Amino acid sequence: MARINEHYLKLQAGYLFPEIGRRVAAFASEHPDADLIRLGIGDVTLPLAPAVVEAMRAAVVAFGNEAGFRGYGPEQGYDFLLEAIREQDFRTRGVELANDEIFVSDGSKQDSGNIQEILGADCRIAVTDPVYPVYVDTNVMAGRSGAADAEGRFEGIVYLAATEANGFMPGPPEEPVDIAYLCSPNNPTGAVASRANLEAWVAWARERDALLVFDAAYDAFIQDSALPRSIYEIEGARECAIEMRSFSKRAGFTGVRCAYTVIPKELSGSTASGERVGLNGLWARRHTTKFNSVPYVVQKAAAASLVGEGRKQCGEQVAYYMANARALREGLAEAGLKLFGGEHAPYIWLCTPDGLSSWDCFDKLLNDAHVVCTPGSGFGAAGEGYVRISAFNSRERVEQAIPRIRDAFCG
Repeated sequence: MARINEHYLKLQAGYLFPEIGRRVAAFASEHPDADLIRLGIGDVTLPLAPAVVEAMRAAVVAFGNEAGFRGYGPEQGYDFLLEAIREQDFRTRGVELANDEIFVSDGSKQDSGNIQEILGADCRIAVTDPVYPVYVDTNVMAGRSGAADAEGRFEGIVYLAATEANGFMPGPPEEPVDIAYLCSPNNPTGAVASRANLEAWVAWARERDALLVFDAAYDAFIQDSALPRSIYEIEGARECAIEMRSFSKRAGFTGVRCAYTVIPKELSGSTASGERVGLNGLWARRHTTKFNSVPYVVQKAAAASLVGEGRKQCGEQVAYYMANARALREGLAEAGLKLFGGEHAPYIWLCTPDGLSSWDCFDKLLNDAHVVCTPGSGFGAAGEGYVRISAFNSRERVEQAIPRIRDAFCG
């Protein structure tokens, strides 16, 4: 008899975003004439930048002739993309990497879930709360937790509350932890880590021989050049941190799929007997065994987004979304609503008015304003009392949403 992985039974019935989709679909079915404005799931809406499209077109044409055709690509990524990443994402920030420290993949969501495969099942993890659900759920699936309590917190996982008091960027835990997941700019709160905050985390990890998994999927949205975009800008981070980045939001690749993970060669873990083993080699073994590389056409598109006209055009798209975020932040604040974020990330973290729960606030905005948001409690117990509003939509739709939200709460 085939036995199931019973750790899956600890999870809630559905992942957060499919549940939102289910509720929205039910509402739309009952109210077919409702004009829904979707500011929930963080999916991009602008078309791909022209220079990116041209790079894809040229790559497709090349596949139609003998000289340009390619079969299986290198699992870790083509050198042209690795070099562009090294130069544009890191060397410009004073960080040096080697090509074989970068692993191109089809998404940071996958990487953040898969990275735990090279780590021991008895490792204890810490997450900020609220948090991107994938960090927690994939570790629960792997057996690194007990059951969830009434608030949805899993036994054995250390939750670090991200609150207004700590700027939604908590510091390291006091208790023993082997792996800590960090996200900056943060999804869902929109907060960004200061240099001092990251320095404290790196110092803690080096002292405790712990691993940091740093998700920088929204790095392109940071507006202040003095703020760190990479954890490797912090001295000593190469010895304790893995970094993940994505082209999904910075270049509109949510439907194209390209990302990468950086694992420095200095980074190591230990066996049960105390032997040190490099994580770079372990991840290379996992990556080359289970992954057959991102398509050449997609990697050409990703490289085009990093240089020249493509970089400029993608930067303009990021600026467009950030202008949406500013309009949401200012328009809702003028109505007296309490909110955070929207300055270095495309998300507004809105306090639910009148003591509404996160899901009640979601339902109110859906039913009264015909606006879709994301309930904060879906990101963790500390997200209760908040909703996340996304700036990923057209300017016109964002401007229509602002008075609807204001009227729903203040009208």
